[in-house]
Amino acid sequence: MRTKLEERSLEFGVGVLKFIRASGSEGLTQRSREQLVSSATSIGANIAEARSAQSRADFISKMEIALKEARETDYWLTVLYRLKDSPTHDQKALLQECNEITAMLVASVKTAKQNRTLTNGMQSAEVKAECRVLS
Repeated sequence: MRTKLEERSLEFGVGVLKFIRASGSEGLTQRSREQLVSSATSIGANIAEARSAQSRADFISKMEIALKEARETDYWLTVLYRLKDSPTHDQKALLQECNEITAMLVASVKTAKQNRTLTNGMQSAEVKAECRVLS
């Protein structure tokens, strides 16, 4: 079963793919579109991997990678947003969702790092439970 954060990031990745297909993303090069699609879909993939983390450090690492991907996605969505004279509702919604997912990831990483200092070592089942709680 997916966590709320995992489900939102999955839907976000699908939303970016649909947006790229529908709009063609005028103004972006093919490579830039590929970067956007890659970073947007990588967010959810890394969150999903974090559920199976082997340790707290592994969990934090995967969530930090998801956070980096979210920030890269925000960059590309902002480039697209600024290229348009009047951005579409879909563009605004994607940018807003990216910002919300980023905030959730920042909070999750911060919490996991704080908990790391409280307990040394964590079993895989505990990592999975923490991931569910944070989402």
